[in-house]
Amino acid sequence: MRHRSAFGALILVPMLLLAPCGVSSQDHAEGTRKILTTVAPQYPNLARSMHIQGSVKADVLVAPNGTVKFVEVKGGHPLLAQSAQNALREWRWEPASHETHETIELKFTP
Repeated sequence: MRHRSAFGALILVPMLLLAPCGVSSQDHAEGTRKILTTVAPQYPNLARSMHIQGSVKADVLVAPNGTVKFVEVKGGHPLLAQSAQNALREWRWEPASHETHETIELKFTP
């Protein structure tokens, strides 16, 4: 599948700890939950054809059971934001005793 091959060019980076690739632990006041499952966003065809790249930052509200309750895009190119939001809704975190806010940055490079 051609869209899935974009994952190799996609770098998932926590907002505060910029790592060259992969997902590192996050560092913010509310505590960090371990990410159990990630889903790579599909690189939108229009963004690819226009050579649009960049990061999408989002605040993810994670339920106690580890599922995503809400995703709010905090910044990034509008052509990339919807794809990032759709993928983040599929992510899963480890269970916890309460809801948490996780800040995630997805980096798109063609």
